[in-house]
Parts: sequence; C-alpha cells; structure tokens
Amino acid sequence: MLVLLLAAGCAADPSPRPAPSPPAAPVPSVAPPPPPAVPEPPPPKVPYAASGRYAVVRGAAPARPGRGALVRYLVEVERGLPFDVRAFAAEVHRILNDVRGWARFQRVDRGPARVRVALSSPRLTVRQCLPLRTGGELSCWNGTRSIINARRWIEGVPQYRGDLTAYRAYLINHEVGHALGHHHRTCPGPGRLAPVMAQQSKSLGRCRPNPWPFPDRGVP
Repeated sequence: MLVLLLAAGCAADPSPRPAPSPPAAPVPSVAPPPPPAVPEPPPPKVPYAASGRYAVVRGAAPARPGRGALVRYLVEVERGLPFDVRAFAAEVHRILNDVRGWARFQRVDRGPARVRVALSSPRLTVRQCLPLRTGGELSCWNGTRSIINARRWIEGVPQYRGDLTAYRAYLINHEVGHALGHHHRTCPGPGRLAPVMAQQSKSLGRCRPNPWPFPDRGVP
C-alpha cells in the first residue's frame, strides 16, 4: 500500500503556474498643443485731424556713450492721436542714438532743446509746414520742429517695400538732419544707396533705400 501511494505521488502532474502577463504596451506621450499665437494688434488708424495742440512727452533719456556732438532734443505728440506716446519717444531715441546716426542725442522734457520731434496729424502737418506744401502726405522741418506726419509713420511708403522700421529711421534722420543744417541731396547713381537727405518719401530715383546718415559706421 505504501508503494502504491508513492507511485501515485510520483506519477501526478505538477500544479500549473500562472502564465506571466505580457508587458504593457507603451503609451505614447502626447505633447500638449502649442498655445495659440497672439495676433499683433492692428496699427492705429490715424485721423486726418486731431486736437491741433502738442504735448511734450515727459521723461528723459541719456545720449549713447562715446565722443562727439551732443544734441538736446524733446519729443512732442499732438493731443488726440491714437499713439502710445512713450513708445513713440523710445523709438525716436533709439533711432537718433544709433551709431550710424548724426550725433549723440540727449532727450529732455524741458528747454533748452535744439530740436523738437513733433508727431502730427496730417492737418496739423499742413499747418506747421507752411509755406511748404505737404498735401497732408509728407513731413517737414520748420523752425526748430521736425514735423513727423503720423500717417507716414504708420503707413510708410512703397519705396521701402514694407520695411516700416527702416522707413521710420529714415523719416526721423531726414527731418532731424534738416534741423542740424543739412540740405536735400540727390541720388548719386544707379544702384547706390540714397543719401539720407534725399527726398526718399517722394522717390528713390535709381538708388536703393537708405535710412542712415552714415550707413557704414559700426559695420565690422
């Protein structure tokens, strides 16, 4: 009886083990969608006429470091124009103090100041520029004011092919150039850079656009 029990025990199948679970399939990581692009606000619409009165933009800014002539200037904006006046003043200061510019410019908000950069509606531009005729389209210099037509500041001109930053630099440097005693020049030859004192808002002639008095200065 004992032998039978042992034989029976040897002949029995071992108890089955559970089969291993298959490895879990990797879950692909999904990157979160990028945030929607924030559209740039549309440029302000410049009215033909605003208040007809200027207000000085408060604040001051130092001239760029270095040697050379120092010019004190202030910024005015016609009341009622739809502009961030501090942003306008900051852009004017950046342009004037570029190393390719006329001089070193210190912005003040009270006199004495050699130059007044005045952002103006087309109607005020017409009035301030007399006896020059701007047709409400051009800018000018008259007395101590470099009168910047707000319509040109926003729209530019076709000659600059949509490069509004470069055109604005031209506009400021040209009109401030008049205030510093510089006169109009003409295109020196086909394919060459236009002098900044050429009337580029009207035509480039056969020149290429150029917003700087000294375009090669500071270029390595």
